[in-house]
Amino acid sequence: MSPFSLGSASIAPGARATIDLPVSTLSNHTHVTLPVHVVHGERAGPVMFLSGAIHGDEIQGVEIIRRILNHPALMSFSGTLLAVPIVNSFGFLNHTRYMPDRRDLNRCFPGSDRGSLASLVADIFFREVVLKSQYGIDFHTAALHRTNLPQIRLAPGEADLLALAQAFAPPVILISKLREKSLRLSAAQAGVRVLLYEGGEALRFDEASIDAAVKGTLRVMAHLGMIDEAPRKPPAEPVFSDSSSWIRSPESGILHTTRRIGDRVGKREVVGVVADPLGAHSVPLLAEGDGIIVGRTNLPILNRGDAVFHIARAQPLATIRRHPETAVALADEDEII
Repeated sequence: MSPFSLGSASIAPGARATIDLPVSTLSNHTHVTLPVHVVHGERAGPVMFLSGAIHGDEIQGVEIIRRILNHPALMSFSGTLLAVPIVNSFGFLNHTRYMPDRRDLNRCFPGSDRGSLASLVADIFFREVVLKSQYGIDFHTAALHRTNLPQIRLAPGEADLLALAQAFAPPVILISKLREKSLRLSAAQAGVRVLLYEGGEALRFDEASIDAAVKGTLRVMAHLGMIDEAPRKPPAEPVFSDSSSWIRSPESGILHTTRRIGDRVGKREVVGVVADPLGAHSVPLLAEGDGIIVGRTNLPILNRGDAVFHIARAQPLATIRRHPETAVALADEDEII
């Protein structure tokens, strides 16, 4: 193995280093950097990046990457790991999804060194981290006051990414078209294979989602030959889906339900009740079709039309493979109002 170069630094085989890539300077003269922790193995292997907090309030990725970096499996390592737990440090410090210029960083890739602040951050991360990798896992959560079942999202018709998703072994694998100017689309166009992980809630730590992500990432590393051993896969096979919909509240009121993420539901099944706060009446929430709950609101206070449950329709993998052109792009959590 040769030394690995990142920015102006050179990391020797078998060494670790944290490299601060200059990003900008705040108006009070505080310097802002993009910290990248490099694990450079002694043996040859692929380069993989791990990224968290592209949306600044989606903080679970920070803890997921921290645990992976401290995992004993990395003591014997092949290839190179580029870990970026906080991509959007501006949003992270301010507990917000967006950049200070009000842009969504995941709609600014591959970025530009002459564009907005979001474009500058996207450009540095893309040039210095993504383009030096063959594989990547990007960690996300649901929006504020919502939670997601641990799930992997990937584009249709990508057999190598599907193999990585199956190695990750999440409860659900969702097939969705790539969004314009997203990290996944820009990476795919550059030949970099990226899995997107969703799990948990913004500004919260969810132990089940963190644990699933850590174990799944280690299984992907083992699949690629980067580590020797990884946690066993769960006994249940992942559910595959390329279509989903939200159940919306038919009335304003207070939500009562015992259904959780991961529960299976049937068509026309009652999954909750919206009750008038004065006790005058209540209306049922009905599932539109068979499926599995992959996301839900955590707020019991509803307005008419609010999104309550995200239901993914389970499908045989062979069906999804035969019809990749019919897959649709899943909306971002902040787009579901």
